[in-house]
Amino acid sequence: MKSKKPFILVGLSALCAVTFLGGCSTILLFDPKGPIGEAERFVIIAAIGLMLIVVIPVFIMAFWFPRKYRDSNTESTYMPKWSHSATIEFFMWGVPVVIVTALAILAWTSTYSLDPYKPIPSADKPINIEAICLDWKWLFIYPDENIATVNEISFPVNVPVSFKITSDTVMASFFIPQLGSQIYAMAGMQTRLHLLADKPGTYAGHNQQFTGRWYADMHFKAHVVSREEFQSWVQKIKQSPEKLDPDRYEKLAKPSVGYHPVTYFSSVKPDLFEYILRKYDPTWRKHHDRMSGGSGSAQARTDVAEEH
Repeated sequence: MKSKKPFILVGLSALCAVTFLGGCSTILLFDPKGPIGEAERFVIIAAIGLMLIVVIPVFIMAFWFPRKYRDSNTESTYMPKWSHSATIEFFMWGVPVVIVTALAILAWTSTYSLDPYKPIPSADKPINIEAICLDWKWLFIYPDENIATVNEISFPVNVPVSFKITSDTVMASFFIPQLGSQIYAMAGMQTRLHLLADKPGTYAGHNQQFTGRWYADMHFKAHVVSREEFQSWVQKIKQSPEKLDPDRYEKLAKPSVGYHPVTYFSSVKPDLFEYILRKYDPTWRKHHDRMSGGSGSAQARTDVAEEH
C-alpha cells in the first residue's frame, strides 16, 4: 500500500495556511473602511493570489519529488537519459509570463486609479486638512474652520477629505491603514492625499517612517462621525483657550518626549502651513503657482515669520 505521508504533509500545509489567513481580519490593511482602502486590499490580495500560483506548487513538489524519486523507491520509473520535456518547458515559461503580465496590468491600472493626488468624486465639498509632521507629533490645521489639533482629526462619514501634507522636521510617512494610501511628508514639499470613510468609527493613524527616538509614539486618531457630530466637535475646539500664534507654534514644534497629548487650538495664524513650506524653499509659492496653472506673478501672502 502506498504511503499517505505526502498527502498528510500537504494537508498540514493547507491547514497552516488557512490558520494564518484566518487572522487577516485583525490586520488593519485587510479591514478597510473606505473605497480607497477597499481597492488597495483587492490589489494586495490579487497580487498574493497570483504569486501563490507559483509558490504553492513549489512547496508541494518540494515534499513530493524527494519522496517519489528517492533512491530506495524501486517503484519509480528510472530514466537516466531523460533531458527534455516540452510540457515542462511550456509551464516553466508560460505560467510566469502570464503571471507577470497580469501583475503588470494590475500595477498599471491601480497606480492611476489610486493616485493619492486624485480627488474623490462626490457631491459633497471635501473637508480640507493641512497635516504637518513635527518631532514627534502631528499637527492638523483645518483652514476652512480656522482651528487646529494635535494628534487627532475628525471628519464626517461619506465626505471626501483632502489632505495637504508637509514636514517641519525630517521626512515622515502619513498613513491611516484602514482608509488607505500611505504618503510621505517632506520639508519644503507639499504632498497631497484624498481619502473617504464610508463607515463611522475611530481609526488609527501612524508615522511609518523612522524619524528619531520617539517616532513610535507619533500616532493619532481619526474619528469618522456624522455631520452633526463633526460640527459639534468643531464648536468644541473653538471654545479652547489655546491659540496657535507664532510663539505658541515655536513651542509646539520643539521635540516632545513620548506621546504628545491631544491638544486643541481655537484659532490659527493665517498661512502657517505655507510659512512652514517656505522655511525650506523660499520660492515654493512661485513653483506652486506654475505647477497648478496659476499666474505665477501673484505675490506670496505675508510670512508668519515677519510677524515675530
